[in-house]
Amino acid sequence: MIQVTRLNGLEYYINPHQIESIETRPDTTFLMLSGKVVIVKENVTEVIDKIVEYRRRIGGFKNEE
Repeated sequence: MIQVTRLNGLEYYINPHQIESIETRPDTTFLMLSGKVVIVKENVTEVIDKIVEYRRRIGGFKNEE
């Protein structure tokens, strides 16, 4: 799970495995596999860094090498 911040300042955790795509509209917008749209304060670079760190922690890159 990665921590993100909604536009109202509420911090919460999201499962990065459920993100289908990320857009900048200009806010960072996730389209989830469920079809739900989530808008967060973090920019795309911050989100990608959090996803990479999360995958390192869980060993997610071992199967991709």
